[in-house]
Amino acid sequence: MKPGPRNLITDVEGFLVGNTADPALKSGTTVLTAEEPFTAAVHVMGGAPGTRVDALVLSGGSAFGLDAGSGAADTLAAAGCGFEVGAVRVPIVPAAILFDLLNGGDKEWDENPYRALGRRALGNAWRDFALGTAGAGATTANIKGGLGSASLEIGNGVTVGALVAANPVGSVTVPGSRKFWAAPFEIGDELGGAGLPDRAPAVGATFLGKPGALAHGANTTIAIVATNASLTKSEAQRMAIAAHDGIARAVVPAHTPFDGDLVFAASSGTGAPPSGDAGLLAIGHAASLCLARAIARGVRHATPEPGDLLPCWSAP
Repeated sequence: MKPGPRNLITDVEGFLVGNTADPALKSGTTVLTAEEPFTAAVHVMGGAPGTRVDALVLSGGSAFGLDAGSGAADTLAAAGCGFEVGAVRVPIVPAAILFDLLNGGDKEWDENPYRALGRRALGNAWRDFALGTAGAGATTANIKGGLGSASLEIGNGVTVGALVAANPVGSVTVPGSRKFWAAPFEIGDELGGAGLPDRAPAVGATFLGKPGALAHGANTTIAIVATNASLTKSEAQRMAIAAHDGIARAVVPAHTPFDGDLVFAASSGTGAPPSGDAGLLAIGHAASLCLARAIARGVRHATPEPGDLLPCWSAP
């Protein structure tokens, strides 16, 4: 297996991603859409989740960020996209949100900004997009989080990819080092080549500097895994379930009572169906590997901004 040419979820044929962020707000929105409506499913793990498809939205802003889905739906409706009901088209745009209201930035708005951010993100959708400090204002236990993506070509014309906004309560790196927990799955130097973890995760985890770390609803890893293989809705959900292993490989601890870990799955249906259970197993396993790498890549590519409350991996 090898990454696709971009090492992004958009290596999966048919999918496009758009980002937008407001530096003053220290937040933003990411939208995955496609050239045609696609099959989607979702699976939630962790104790505090916040929750035929035309687009999927990953947004900051906690509950305010759900309005980003409305902005994306407005744009799709204006373009004549959506589920046809008589003379009306209704865009289907599920959204997931993360809490970034305590990461600094100006949150004293008079009008919810996320509807406009959703419109802008969808308008930016293309095959190439920025990683790191793009979209939602994510943080981890001790360093800045970010938007990550990765892909794998697994043979027989099948490509799998992941897109994630990593905002967990846990650590993505070994405390006291720059080594990623996901380093065993690194391909080339995509995670900065910092090397393998040199010790096992500590039983007594500490949450070093994240504001509001142990508040319910204050943390989450929200992600999308996608494939060009033609999956049914139930098969797409199996891919989402398997992909959660990627969170556990990249974040310590993962799926906690303080996280709302959520994974959407998307199938463009441009490829052949999986070859039985073994084929679905391979797709799910690839999705978990992509998601682990994507989480670490999002943190690796995060960049410093004025008012940051945590350091970046790239500039400790």
